[in-house]
Amino acid sequence: MKKFMNWLSDSFAPAANKLFSRPWLSAVSGCMQKVVPFILTGSVVYVYNVARYYLPSLPDLSPIASYSFGLITLIVAFMMGNQCMEKLNHPEYTINAGLASVCTLFMSVMPTDENVDSVSALMSNLGASGIAVGMIIGLMVSIIFHIWGRLRFLKDSSIPDFLVSWINTILPFVICLALGMVLFQALAVDLFQVVLGMLQPVTSYAQTLPGFILICFIPAFFYTLGVSSWLWDAVTMPIFLAGIQANIDAVAAGQPALNIVTYEATFTMAFVTIGGMCATLGLNLLMCVSKSKQLKTMGRVFLIPSIFNINEPVMFGAPVVFNPILMLPAWINAIIGPVYV
Repeated sequence: MKKFMNWLSDSFAPAANKLFSRPWLSAVSGCMQKVVPFILTGSVVYVYNVARYYLPSLPDLSPIASYSFGLITLIVAFMMGNQCMEKLNHPEYTINAGLASVCTLFMSVMPTDENVDSVSALMSNLGASGIAVGMIIGLMVSIIFHIWGRLRFLKDSSIPDFLVSWINTILPFVICLALGMVLFQALAVDLFQVVLGMLQPVTSYAQTLPGFILICFIPAFFYTLGVSSWLWDAVTMPIFLAGIQANIDAVAAGQPALNIVTYEATFTMAFVTIGGMCATLGLNLLMCVSKSKQLKTMGRVFLIPSIFNINEPVMFGAPVVFNPILMLPAWINAIIGPVYV
């Protein structure tokens, strides 16, 4: 065990932290963190609609969900461009790259053929089922802006600074739209259907028990090595949101909601992450009655954040991270939780 822990702390964890701290991966993680409030806004309305089913006199709040969670792909596209420019040290492009991503996204998801004038088809493409499309478009636009930013075009010229700024925004923006025009209009590439087709096997497997266990265990394992679980949202969030959208569609069609692997089941309702990733609320409560004065004090200080599933203080303060006695129970919790659900 000692050799294994030494390998984890001296070799594996530093390499993992170095990998996940790279700007592009960090930007994806930052994007996913930024969109969580919009997801939870929609989730609150969906929970409210359960009460409204039994009390029809309650007001209809569906528009709040439609224009928050219902536009999540649009929000992801903007945030991806925004966060990539922030992490790649292009502060002058943080807003412009986000807006360029939104414009390019519309070009890629605009309905065609018999749905060309359908607003509902457009809204469907901008919902949870298209979140991976938003991520890809945001990354594509960010690559173009990043390359252009490194060119430092006209930086040493005698042209006024404001005009240089305009030119260095217009040209990469035009390149993004021109590339989008070639791909999505001239070549008629349906990015939405291509991405959905590629993700379908992964999404289907994730809704099985082994898939659910992996989704919970892998972030928990790395979290005990000090790697934030937020970094996995680029993989798990499209799966969660696709499951939510499938449940919404099923209920709307009068069928039961069958997908359990959703953001609400894993985080919001805390079935799997009660107290935070690795389900540490029980540990926090035990710390509150510990014979150790230090642990008792920390447990009481950390309790309120733990109730709201914020467990970084416990993970790094107890500590659970790199503590072989507590790492193993944390891993077991990440397996038992989804099995129990």
